[in-house]
Amino acid sequence: MIAHLLVRTAAFALGAALASHAAAQEARTVLPLASDWRFTGEDAPSDAAKPDFADDAWQAVSVPHTWNRVGYYHHDLGGTNTAATVAKKMGVGWYRHRFDAPANLAGRKTWIEFDAASRVAQVWLNGVLLGEHRGGFGRFRLDASAALKPGQSNVLAVRVDNSQPAAGSSTSDVLPLFGDFFVHGGLYRPVRLISTAPLHVDMQDFGGPGLYANTAAVQGGDAQVHVRLRLTNDGAKAAAASARIALIDRDGKVAAQATVKQALGVKATQEVAADLTVPGAHLWQGVVDPYLYRLRAEVLGADGKVSDTVEQNFGIRTMRFDADKGFFLNDKPYVLHGVGYHQDRDGKGWAISPADVEEDVATMREMGVNSIRLTHYQHGQVIHDLADRYGFVLWDEVPLVSAWTMMGKMEPDPALVANVRQQLSELIHQNYNHAATAIWSIANEVDFGNSLPAFVRGGTDGKTPDPMPLLHELQALAKAQDPSRPTALATCCEGRLFGADVAIPETAVAADLGGANRYFGWYFGKEQDLGPALDQLHAKRPAQPLSVTEYGAGGALTIHTDNVLGGAPDSRGAAQPEEYESYIHETALAQIAARPYLYASWLWNSFDFATTVRTEGDAQDINTKGLVAYDHKTRKDAWYFYKANWSDAPTIRITGRRYATRAYGITDVKVYSNAQSTELLLNGRSLGKREGCAQMVCVWPAVTLDAGENRLVARGIRHGAAVEDQITWTLSPEKRGHIAIDTGALVAAKSKTRLLGSDNWFEGGEVASLDKPADYGRKAELARIEGTQERDAIATYRKGDFAYHIPAPAGRYKLTLWFPAVAGQAKGGFDVRANGKSILRAFEPAAPAADAAAVARSFDVTSKGQIDLEFKAGAAPARISLIELDAQ
Repeated sequence: MIAHLLVRTAAFALGAALASHAAAQEARTVLPLASDWRFTGEDAPSDAAKPDFADDAWQAVSVPHTWNRVGYYHHDLGGTNTAATVAKKMGVGWYRHRFDAPANLAGRKTWIEFDAASRVAQVWLNGVLLGEHRGGFGRFRLDASAALKPGQSNVLAVRVDNSQPAAGSSTSDVLPLFGDFFVHGGLYRPVRLISTAPLHVDMQDFGGPGLYANTAAVQGGDAQVHVRLRLTNDGAKAAAASARIALIDRDGKVAAQATVKQALGVKATQEVAADLTVPGAHLWQGVVDPYLYRLRAEVLGADGKVSDTVEQNFGIRTMRFDADKGFFLNDKPYVLHGVGYHQDRDGKGWAISPADVEEDVATMREMGVNSIRLTHYQHGQVIHDLADRYGFVLWDEVPLVSAWTMMGKMEPDPALVANVRQQLSELIHQNYNHAATAIWSIANEVDFGNSLPAFVRGGTDGKTPDPMPLLHELQALAKAQDPSRPTALATCCEGRLFGADVAIPETAVAADLGGANRYFGWYFGKEQDLGPALDQLHAKRPAQPLSVTEYGAGGALTIHTDNVLGGAPDSRGAAQPEEYESYIHETALAQIAARPYLYASWLWNSFDFATTVRTEGDAQDINTKGLVAYDHKTRKDAWYFYKANWSDAPTIRITGRRYATRAYGITDVKVYSNAQSTELLLNGRSLGKREGCAQMVCVWPAVTLDAGENRLVARGIRHGAAVEDQITWTLSPEKRGHIAIDTGALVAAKSKTRLLGSDNWFEGGEVASLDKPADYGRKAELARIEGTQERDAIATYRKGDFAYHIPAPAGRYKLTLWFPAVAGQAKGGFDVRANGKSILRAFEPAAPAADAAAVARSFDVTSKGQIDLEFKAGAAPARISLIELDAQ
């Protein structure tokens, strides 16, 4: 029976509190097990668990550790991994560690605590099997009391297996089964030995602290805090225990306290509870004022001595989600704008340090982030503690991603259901006390239906399992374990336009809150489709709060475009320019900000991350949608777009600095600026000022660059502080008189003989290609094109009825038009006019005998500052692959 006591605030002397805290520190000891480990990346013989096993030949490592290094760029701008240094092996690794146990641990309880081991771990101490943990993300503890040798040397052995799940494999029932991220192996979070007295706070409650609190109510300035404490008696006799529970403010003063008594039988665990009333409670107010108390529970025996203590940071706050008005923190509207976050980084994989996470959080704070979606698995305590401290609101997620059965099965195996239940329980118990944690997510993108992507497809004979039974079970489990927080899940596919043969399950109804992963303008649709799609979801379920849980685009540091509308991006291939990523975020944020019913938005992603299902952009095995590169230092232009919009700090960023060698002598200059007025200078000449720029995006159109070096400086003042940015572009002298437009191309083709620019200065038409694009697991199929050394440029083209208005300095030019001709093409011609005069009538590029060919025609034209070309369809659509202008 739960003992329950309501106690108003009582003040006891600070000295007594400190004394009792000191006693508790003696009652519980923690021994970090970080250095002097031995590791082998192979499966060792069965006697590797024995204390006398010879491990001298194994590698000396420290923990945290992972054997994996995944993902690299084809350049040196954003990371140190290379093709030679990556290590993608998935399978078994072994760790061994010798440590001396203090003699005073005799007669006490001891546990080996792992903050994570990926993804299945078996643990031996002194040759005794302590147990196994299945799941790569949650903390777990194994009772080492019987195997430990106090006052002697001890040997800890751990076998870890991060094999990719497959039917019949050792990890077939351990989530995630699949995912667009790499699951690193190893002991990638800290390990420690914990010792307590026999009478202690429960250590075997899904890795949780055994102490749990939530804000029950805030009214009239006072707060009601409900506290639960799990007490365990591992002694040989029954115990008369009491628990002293207190909230301590930042000044060390007791804000509220209660004492609860509980009799405990032998080897018994009992939960007790108390309600604390905190007068004049100082609330946790997000990034504005993330005030934290210390929640302390002391366990006392019948003699009144403290036998154990647990402390947790705790923030008093209320949160609610409204389907029409969004998110409320402490009953006040609070706009959540955030990022998705993966825990790996270049050169370290998942074995990151607290300093690494602190750096990531600092990068987010500087950008103006106030919320993080912790995807797609349980993250460590460091990020949670930092979120509490800095006021981030968190979405926590269980690793149910895309698939929940092995290939061909219509129902999940019971062992897999048990595993996801275990991982959800660990997620909730271990993060229950964090003020930052707002949402428990029970799944991500389990609504593909029969449109499964290639990396999870196969063996289903067109049938797909129903996710709803499992989602309903997880919903019930989450609400039972924490009724104070809402559940959510993220969907990918509902509301999109698919073929008639595609069936998409409606999964959003399984959770309290909705979340939409939508990549309009990238994987599907048009960039302006996002807002209307969200409106449709909101109208369909008007009572369910809705958020945007993912949106974005790839952004390659070394790939650039002159016009983001000049061609189609290639979400599976190379055409992923940095400028297009910025464009998608600019258009998406405008649509999101215009919809106050959204309770949150999380862009995808804060940092580039490793995934072995991608070969795209300028990288291998990296998802390049991050706003910061894989080194977690190199910031892309889009990062500054959000900083200018979300942060109050003075911000100016001239975009396109990595596109330093310019293809065109006339170009728009775009600056992200939150200054009251922004001035742009080119080689010391002012190009004017901009004020009141929409979304903090200031543009100077059609800037004429100088031959040679172009030093651009943008400057302004915000809140009385001057802010400035400068970059240098180079325009080769010959480009002043030569323009080469790779039409239909978002990214200009590479040429050995000329510098091509991407499609620009067009009006109308559609883009097309003779090549078949890449897809997951499939390379692009390149057409064979005769009659040219510019195969890649000829492959893309613009077609239909369209025009070009090309800015060119006054003078005479040679105009060369390159047309694509395709074998078996429909008969028919089209017309071309230059500056209003016909230069081609009913023109029909000759069809080749091969797959395709390039057909060129040249003309003399005159520019008075602009050359106008018109392409008019006749019996066939007009089409053009390459436009060249050479000054005469």
